[in-house]
Amino acid sequence: MRDRATGPLVVLDADSTLIREEAIELLAEEAGSRELVAAVTERAMRGELDFAASLRERVATLRGVDVSVLPRVRARMTPTPGIERLVAGVHAAGGRIGVVSGGFHELLDPLAERLGLDFCRANRLGLEGDTLAGVVDGPIIDADAKAAALVEWAAASGIPLSKTIAVGDGANDLRMLDMATLGVAFCAKPIVRERADVVIDLPDLSSVLPLIGLPR
Repeated sequence: MRDRATGPLVVLDADSTLIREEAIELLAEEAGSRELVAAVTERAMRGELDFAASLRERVATLRGVDVSVLPRVRARMTPTPGIERLVAGVHAAGGRIGVVSGGFHELLDPLAERLGLDFCRANRLGLEGDTLAGVVDGPIIDADAKAAALVEWAAASGIPLSKTIAVGDGANDLRMLDMATLGVAFCAKPIVRERADVVIDLPDLSSVLPLIGLPR
């Protein structure tokens, strides 16, 4: 970590925000359960299901999938246009940028490192030897955990909450968006659009830069 920040903290959701896909659906395709998982994901992101319970249900369908699929799934994850400019702009302003996800470290870590993100937090997949166990290993990163990550990272960087921005698309992001001074609904579900401070419909993350007084 560099010296204490002088700029803003931007915290992004991962699935359908940092990346264009829902990574768990890519994993589920390997398990033959994509249709089921996609339906549950959609309901959870609309706020119709408890996130933790829905995540356990979806991950259970992955049991027995060989870990050798993980690099293949990572290769199919598409960074959202504008993310490189957003990272560069925030860093140029002396700020920090991180991703907090209801997805998985096993998929997200290499991308976060490649993009130069300062923080990354996600769930972990339980393993049985060389296959997925169909469970989440450790505490689930839910709406409360996302909000807590924003507060923790701001404190670690010496950034006041008044200089924090959260960007997400689903119901699991709402508490994080509420905690930040500026909550941005990014190509978001209706429940998020209704409660966010700002709505961005263009799938280009550099659109966040003018919202925090930085050039695109």
